[in-house]
Amino acid sequence: MTSAAGPLLPGSTIGIIGGGQLGRMLAMAAARLGYRTAILEPQADCPAAQLANRQIVAAYDDPAALAELAEVSAVVTYEFENVPVAAASRLAERVPVFPPPKALEVSQDRLTEKRFLNGVGISTADILPVDNDADLASALSDFGGSGVLKTCRMGYDGKGQRLFRNFDRDVDGTYAAMGGVPLILEPLVPFEREISVIAGRGRDGSLAAYDPAENVHRDGILHSSTVPAAVSPATAALACRNAFAILEALDYVGVIGVEFFALADGALLVNEIAPRVHNSGHWTEAACAVSQFEQHIRAIAGLPLGGTARHSDCVMENLIGQDVERAPALLAEQDLVLHLYGKAEARPGRKMGHFTRLRPIAS
Repeated sequence: MTSAAGPLLPGSTIGIIGGGQLGRMLAMAAARLGYRTAILEPQADCPAAQLANRQIVAAYDDPAALAELAEVSAVVTYEFENVPVAAASRLAERVPVFPPPKALEVSQDRLTEKRFLNGVGISTADILPVDNDADLASALSDFGGSGVLKTCRMGYDGKGQRLFRNFDRDVDGTYAAMGGVPLILEPLVPFEREISVIAGRGRDGSLAAYDPAENVHRDGILHSSTVPAAVSPATAALACRNAFAILEALDYVGVIGVEFFALADGALLVNEIAPRVHNSGHWTEAACAVSQFEQHIRAIAGLPLGGTARHSDCVMENLIGQDVERAPALLAEQDLVLHLYGKAEARPGRKMGHFTRLRPIAS
């Protein structure tokens, strides 16, 4: 059990590793609660730096920069899961780091992640490690010629993946084409929908979860999240229990995103975990009194967790690349909350913002 600690006093500085849109929204939430923020990010004009009180422009594993961040921060968190574990562990020797570095270690490797989840009694798709073309051929044979080949590390937004359907050809060269790095093959899961749960755990061990969102991806990138998800109350409750089990097993502090495949019989398979605030939880800033970002700041600052009830049903949609040009038209709509990330260049596949359409809760 994580020991309870007194809450951070207003005016304290929260360190954030990473300066993207998630860091930006964390800085906004921290400011609302009276805290200052310091960002460690190598890109000088990053989205988070536009709102934070201070930016340290350096690599995430730069020893001098880490020492400076520890010196100015009362607590340190991060906005993405590929923070070097060694850097987070080094920081944790000088200042509290939440979520704990163990969460990074588990989430950064898909094979490690699946074994951790199975070890705490949570179901996932089957996995087979692939370390060469012969392994891939054998694994595809075991899965009937179909599956998703994934890099074990550094994959996000559909990157580092290759899909096979009824594949019966030679796989020679595939391992090298995927970078010659450790891989896993997962079978194609016959899921009905993808859902996710945003849950949080406080420094005192308290737990809270938001309602599951139903997610739609396009080209490997989240397109929309709809709340409520079209699942039974029993399935929604199971998703929350699984998220809580993960939080407890990691002695976690902060907010986590847990993605699931929902099967026809109501069963769930965890697809992956993200030890941070999550894109599929952006709807909470529009449909709840306490957003996932404020919940995360509350948790790591030792404050009481906030309520997670929603006041509206909603659909959140990402603005990808040139979609940002829709902003003026979207602002003409009633019951719509728009959030742009302050990024100067709209590149294909780049998340530029999101919006959430609100509607009354269905009776």
